Amino acid sequence: MKKLSGLIAAPHTPFNASNQINFEEIDKIAAHLIQDGVKGIYICGTTGEGIHCSVEERKQIAERWVSATNGKMDIIVHTGALSIVDTLELTKHADTLDILATSAIGPCFFKPGGVSELVEYCATVAAAAPSKGFYYYHSGMSGVNVNMEEFLIAADKRIPNLSGLKFNSGDIYEYQRCLRACDSKFDIPWGVDEFLPAALAVGAKSAVGSTYNYAAKHFNSIIEAFDAGQHDVVYDKMDTVIALIRVLVEFGGVSAGKAAMKLHDIEAGDARLPLLPLTTEQKEIVVSKMNAAGFM
Repeated sequence: MKKLSGLIAAPHTPFNASNQINFEEIDKIAAHLIQDGVKGIYICGTTGEGIHCSVEERKQIAERWVSATNGKMDIIVHTGALSIVDTLELTKHADTLDILATSAIGPCFFKPGGVSELVEYCATVAAAAPSKGFYYYHSGMSGVNVNMEEFLIAADKRIPNLSGLKFNSGDIYEYQRCLRACDSKFDIPWGVDEFLPAALAVGAKSAVGSTYNYAAKHFNSIIEAFDAGQHDVVYDKMDTVIALIRVLVEFGGVSAGKAAMKLHDIEAGDARLPLLPLTTEQKEIVVSKMNAAGFM
């Protein structure tokens, strides 16, 4: 089983002025991420607004990312949807693509009530793409609150292509237990950008995040400083991370992140409803504050 390393970007899905997918900008984002040293992508997740896209759109997005990256990055396709029917259709489609793995968040309306229900759900999804690995997307956004260590132990017996977890939680203790589950066989990429040094300190080897879309070089420099034992440098470089996270908190992570792509001459458009679009003035403020953060 391959384990991820380095930074994995969760790219935005760019939309045009008509709120339709801007495929040409996907090509530009891919070229930019490759140039910035990003090792992989996690598409159609939270940042990529996968839940806000139709099944057909999500298939087209996945296909475009495969062609745009041309084998230069590992690709994980998030196929989770509110309906298991849609999830399975997306997962079967992903199985036909040249990607590393599929992934799914827990359904957020009728939720899996415990470990056994979540394992059964994930086993059904993972079986729809048997030639790919499968990562469960552990995120508070879903409202599914299940012990992830217990999930891995149970799922190990049920899901032969289970790669691990996309771990989007600040619970470092649970993260450490997951790293050690089943003799440390699973891949557990870290998913909270602003906690990256803490995750590195307890064993993280890869990280999936939205800020790596526009600040990957800065985060890679943090990893390099950490690996060199330069913890005072890591501390200082986190000043910049705190400054950019403040902008996301103020203006909304998806919307502000899309605006921040203008720093790299990429037009990601507006987020889809129910997220409200930023005004032109707000976008200018985002770009100005992101510039001031100093990660460029």
